[in-house]
Amino acid sequence: MSHGPRSGLAAVSSALLAMSRHLEVRDVLKTIVASARELLDAQYAALGVPDDHGGFAQFVVDGVSEEQWKAIGPLPRQHGILAAMLHEARSERLADVRKDPRFEGWPKAHPDLVDFLGLPIRDGAEVIGALFLANKNCPKPEGSCGFTAEDEELLGILAQHAAIALTNARLYERSRELTIAEERSRLAHELHDAVSQKLFSLRLTAQAAARLVDRDPSRAKGELQQVAVLAAEAADELRAAVVELRPAALDEDGLVATLRTQIQVLDRAHTARVTFACHGVKALPASQEEAVLRVAQEALHNALRHSGAGHVDVTLDRRGGGAVLRVTDDGRGFDPQAVRRAGRHLGLVSMRDRASGAGGTLTVESVPGKGTTIEMEVPGG
Repeated sequence: MSHGPRSGLAAVSSALLAMSRHLEVRDVLKTIVASARELLDAQYAALGVPDDHGGFAQFVVDGVSEEQWKAIGPLPRQHGILAAMLHEARSERLADVRKDPRFEGWPKAHPDLVDFLGLPIRDGAEVIGALFLANKNCPKPEGSCGFTAEDEELLGILAQHAAIALTNARLYERSRELTIAEERSRLAHELHDAVSQKLFSLRLTAQAAARLVDRDPSRAKGELQQVAVLAAEAADELRAAVVELRPAALDEDGLVATLRTQIQVLDRAHTARVTFACHGVKALPASQEEAVLRVAQEALHNALRHSGAGHVDVTLDRRGGGAVLRVTDDGRGFDPQAVRRAGRHLGLVSMRDRASGAGGTLTVESVPGKGTTIEMEVPGG
């Protein structure tokens, strides 16, 4: 082993403790990668969680700067050595990854990897990730791998515990989502009961005022004042519920991360390919972030449920101090004027209301047979 027995045991213990401290999946992935790189004294480490479309739902690296990572470009696909680890579920230890017949190259900005050690992360029979390291920091005779059999064994132990940590994090997130869903259901019932009672009282009071307006204007005036009070109370209850129902993920993760996560879920759940790209968007006022998220959700729902699209592309770009959301699909499209005349709205009225309520604008471009693009712009803070 590259470490002495005592320091090696201490390093493994430290890595396992670090993994156990985190409950968010992204944090667990980062900890696994950083721990593996430190433990085996490698220059680079990465961990990919596969999706169901030949790519990666998540891909975390350590040893590469943020600038380098941006220059490298899109996430890798499942090919070459990565595919071997994922689909054949076996470890790979190579003296020079570039000389392996399965090597297919990498982008221009990608760092040069030489010696390589990779392992699948398995939960039972399922491969839930691929963990690999490259460029061990040690003297390497020509044609030999810096990573040893002992390193491979050590990484295997780490991978087993990584599977447990990653599975626990996923279970935690699902449990949290269920808790949030249950809480929102409870709030919805409470909102329905409270506002329904207010609106019922409002209706009866308005009817009483209408009957009194001719024969007893003074009493009618009193009833109308009560109508105003009841309407204000109902509006206050609705506002309070809206604040309470603000998506929790927005507060915790921000708009970009929330959108990315939701789109990854949709991409896995539907046959259509759903992609997301973001360029330079900074935090927006809370009301604008929620409006952008809601419009994206509505547009995605329409595209995936009604358009027959094979590909839905979502982009969020910076524009001035604000942002522009664009949801484009290659589905069957429609005639916006005909939809409006027929009284069918496909959620367009709701989306326009959300956009204008956040101080933004919404445009819809669609032609039958040529897909649809929905664009929303908000001004920022």
